[in-house]
Amino acid sequence: MGGFIPLGDASRRPRNTPVITILIIVINVFVFLQEILYGEKFIDRWSLIPARIVAGRHLVTIFTSMFMHASWLHIIGNMIYFWAFGPEIEDSMGRIRFLLFYLAGGLIAMMTQVLADPSSTIPNLGASGAIAAVMGAFLVTFPRDRIKSVLWIAIFFRITFIPAALLIGFWFVIQLIDAGSVAQVHTGGVAYLAHIGGFLFGVLTARLWQNKRRPAWQNNYQ
Repeated sequence: MGGFIPLGDASRRPRNTPVITILIIVINVFVFLQEILYGEKFIDRWSLIPARIVAGRHLVTIFTSMFMHASWLHIIGNMIYFWAFGPEIEDSMGRIRFLLFYLAGGLIAMMTQVLADPSSTIPNLGASGAIAAVMGAFLVTFPRDRIKSVLWIAIFFRITFIPAALLIGFWFVIQLIDAGSVAQVHTGGVAYLAHIGGFLFGVLTARLWQNKRRPAWQNNYQ
């Protein structure tokens, strides 16, 4: 049993404070605290349920659901990944473009899950799809950067540096494998198809969102 936890880009640092990345993290934490405070009623109202979307109801949840999480472990894991990859992509796109890209990636991810199982009444929630879009953008923008990561096997831990292309590529392969293994399961779980949809959106559109006047990919620090 093992895995890795990305901590951040060891090859470069953003030139500007990642204001949008920090803001999105704060919003996610705030919304999660509302979930704890108001419970299932809040979750049912603001999470995405595919059958409702197909029926044309609660369409706002396509947006609100991407700021919700199912547990402390869920939100902590998502925010760690977001902080590892978000600041550099925000720096390369600029704040407004990055915010729009993040929201678009989340919307695409959620709609991928709806299209995959339109009759489902299981709540869908989480920032994973939008973060997957950020990871996809990182893969095509900074593929050779080294990602400082915690590598763990059983009870053994070590800090290591993994090329972004290898780390993110491995993550995506796992999503594909797990999506195939749960494709016929309708009892809940991880929305792997949303991850895949968000990631592909990031890979395919990242260059379109980059601010050509901010070539952050040229500022490489070894």
